[in-house]
Amino acid sequence: MFLRQRRATERRSAESSLPASALPPVSILKPLKGTDPEIYQSFRSHCLQDYPEYEIIFGVSDPNDPAVASVRQLQGEFPARSIRLIVCHRTTGANIKVSNLAQMLPEARYQHLLINDSDIRVEPDYLRRVMAPLANPQVGMVTCLYRGVAQATLGSRMESLGVSTDFCAGVLAARQLEGGLRFSLGSTMAFRRANLEQIGGFESFADYLADDYELGKRIADLRLEVILSDVVVETNLPAYSLPQFFLHQLRWARGVRDSRAGGYFGLALTFGLLWSCIMVIASGAALWAWALAGTTLFLRVAVALQVGQRVLSDRQLLGQLWLLPLRDLIAVAVWMASLAGHTVTWRGDRFKLKNGRLIRISP
Repeated sequence: MFLRQRRATERRSAESSLPASALPPVSILKPLKGTDPEIYQSFRSHCLQDYPEYEIIFGVSDPNDPAVASVRQLQGEFPARSIRLIVCHRTTGANIKVSNLAQMLPEARYQHLLINDSDIRVEPDYLRRVMAPLANPQVGMVTCLYRGVAQATLGSRMESLGVSTDFCAGVLAARQLEGGLRFSLGSTMAFRRANLEQIGGFESFADYLADDYELGKRIADLRLEVILSDVVVETNLPAYSLPQFFLHQLRWARGVRDSRAGGYFGLALTFGLLWSCIMVIASGAALWAWALAGTTLFLRVAVALQVGQRVLSDRQLLGQLWLLPLRDLIAVAVWMASLAGHTVTWRGDRFKLKNGRLIRISP
């Protein structure tokens, strides 16, 4: 394993030093709906890239969307940068984000595409490092881990803690267990237009909730590699209340349940804190049960620190680590609730979820 990791590190180092002439022009597609915390600074970070040639295309379905003002401000600050705003009038599927992408694509000039969520903030070498692996024709997709910057609310801190200690750890575990990634993350999806056409375009998964998962999976099905970049991007999380945090987690959980049912049901085996508590109670608080529970908690914290600090460089992690037991118990409640229904709420709209597909519920 050490040799494989060293070779991967050497390959990434070589790729990041590619000359500008070897880096392809890229169209960044950013579908928008509403605003996010620090949205302008997130947009602005994409205009400061150390990259030879790229454009940014924003897409909205409503010309009065509040995010439009930030795009106009960006165009005013960076007049020399190719920044366009597309109003997407048609609805090609229940997933408005993918519907917008399908209408933005014809406006893209380049054969290499990159999609990331509206709230993603990046460093100046982001494009150079993410696009470099696509010089290898066997690589079909490059994606990125991310860390969340929490607001002061408990729900926001719980969300950030879950990203750093649970979600990203699960992505790394899936890569290890499956011999590579077979999905992508909405924080970054870099790929070729030709491969998108091979899988049927955006329209082929315009009704799916987990569009990032579907895109990565379908490109992997072309027998192309999905690479996890060494770049870690950042997102400023909303000031979730606890109910909002729970609903957001429930939407994500039901999406995962429908996309990866086997692995999702297997998550029950990973709830170490829950099983430790049950074991202590069932044993009558026996000393050996307390010892196993303590070992479980120690290992849980160790994984959290390894992923959250060493991989993601999460600066807030230490101050939030005391919330980890509570967050893990809420995760159990979310998992159980996700099995009890098929509705999700997304950006204010309600849907029924069936086999990963969205069916809009009339208001």
